[in-house]
Parts: sequence; structure tokens; C-alpha cells
Amino acid sequence: MLNSDRFDNTPKVKKHRPNRLPSNPEIVDHEKAVGPGRFPSWLHRKLPQGSNLLKTGQIIENNRLHTVCEEAKCPNLLECWSKKTATFLVMGKECTRSCGFCDIDFTKTPKELEPDEPERVADSVKKLGLKHVVITMVARDDLPDGGARHLANVIREVRGRNENITLEVLTSDFAGNFDALDIILDAQPEIFNHNIETVRELTPRVRNKATYDRTLQVLKYAKSHRKNSGMLVKSGLMVGLGEAATQVQETLRDLSNAKCDIITMGQYLQPNSHKLLVKSFVTPEEFKAYEVYGYSLGFKHMYCGPFVRSSYNADVVIQQTIKNV
Repeated sequence: MLNSDRFDNTPKVKKHRPNRLPSNPEIVDHEKAVGPGRFPSWLHRKLPQGSNLLKTGQIIENNRLHTVCEEAKCPNLLECWSKKTATFLVMGKECTRSCGFCDIDFTKTPKELEPDEPERVADSVKKLGLKHVVITMVARDDLPDGGARHLANVIREVRGRNENITLEVLTSDFAGNFDALDIILDAQPEIFNHNIETVRELTPRVRNKATYDRTLQVLKYAKSHRKNSGMLVKSGLMVGLGEAATQVQETLRDLSNAKCDIITMGQYLQPNSHKLLVKSFVTPEEFKAYEVYGYSLGFKHMYCGPFVRSSYNADVVIQQTIKNV
């Protein structure tokens, strides 16, 4: 039987409720005048400087695009935009799923797809000067193909207008529609990413509609795809949701058996008062232990740390992975 204290059982309500944080695991240094705060020191960072932050925002705004950086309240937005990089969110900013961890807007009736969106993404990639681009999507369960053809068009348009570029896609599970998945894989992205998000036991609470086993099936299918044998397969998960270390290790073993190449792992942070509560702050030492364990399973690259997200420093990750192949 599952231990109920691993879950946020507080009913979802529209009124504000306090953001209850777990205890800070840092050891108190009595020689210092100021003790540890509500957040551990490793979750504090300096604000970036430079004019690129504004330029990145202007390019995205002028092309009427959405980014997962903004819609999911990514803590790395300022850092990434100051380096003129962003993760594009296509097919609108409203998702047909309402997951317990994600701040992207939910609706059962999202807006129609915009036929010129692929061209606008390609133009933004060119103006930002990206050499590696990450394109993610909202779940579009309202569409027969889950939006696969539209995403494939984005891939082809970006590649057609930008020379010497590598492409990474972060997709939904297309509700188990492998014909739709084929459409994406036939477009031959250099990296296919589909996040498992959490351990098996917490999946029903954390994810909406997506299942743990279907994610493993999608990843394994992508890796064995007949037209893109050189493609790298990537997945990611969050920690701090109440999982045990043994459960994380089990998840890493499952991802290894699914033939994943790259794993990202970061600290879950509650995006608003209606989402799942943070159950623990995972220390840098614990992240390092997960990294070491992952490499022992044969992953080509492990990227683990408090601020790590699926597309964080994706350009660096692909280069380091290629070196390890």
C-alpha cells in the first residue's frame, strides 16, 4: 500500500492556499549571523546581465510565438533568454491535459492550429542565431493525430530555413497513437524527447492521462525507429515530489531498458498555489549520486541538478552526448 504522506491530498480549490515548503535540509552554521532561509542556498542565483534578454523577448513577441519558458514559469528563463535562446511551445499555449505539476493553461477546446506558425518559428530561430533548437508542444488530444503533422511541418520549415542546425523535439505521448509518432520520427529530429516526469507510484497523481508504461513504450519505439537509427532519445524527471531514492533508481533502470541515451533530472518547484506541493528539497549531493548511478547503467549523458529542466542548456547537452557516443 502506498504511503499517503507522499502525495498532496489537499483538494484543488480556486481560492489561494499557503505555499507550504518542506524544511531546508542545510546544516545550521552557528558562527554565521544569518541562518538558512526558506529555500536552500543552492536554489538561489544571481540575476543575469546584458541586453540580449530584451532582444529575445522582442523576437518572440514580434513573431507571435509562445515559449515553454514563459507558460510553464521556468526558473531559468532570465538566464536562457540572456543567452538568446528559448524553447518554443507550438500549437498554442493551452493544453488539453491538466497535470498536477504544470502551470500551462488547460482547456478542453483549444484554438485552431495556425498554418503559418512553422514559418514564424523558423524566422525566430534564424534571428536568434540558434544552432540547436528545442521545440515542444502542448498536448492536443482534440486533434486526430495529436498535432503530429503540424509539429513535423515545424521541423521541416526550421531545417529548410536554417543551415547546419540540429533539432530537438519534446512531445506528448500522442495518447498511444504510434502512427502519429511515426510522423514526427519520419521528420528526423536529431533528438526525440518525451518526459517520464516522475516515478511509477506517483504517476497517477502527477500526470493527467499519460501513463508510466506508455511513456516507456513511446521511448523504446522511438529508439528503434527504422528511418532514424542515429537519433538520440531523451527523457526527464522531477524529484522532490515525495519519491524515494530506490524508486528513482528503478525509474532510471526502466529508462535504460527503453534504450534512452540522455536523462535530465531537476528539482520540482510548485508553480502556483493550486499545484502539487514540494515534498522535499533534493541536495546537490543527492543529484550527484543519481548521476553516478545513471552512468553505471550506460546512459550516454546524465544532466542532474536543482535547476535542470528538459531543455536547459540543450545545446551543451547534445555536444557532450555526441562526445560520449
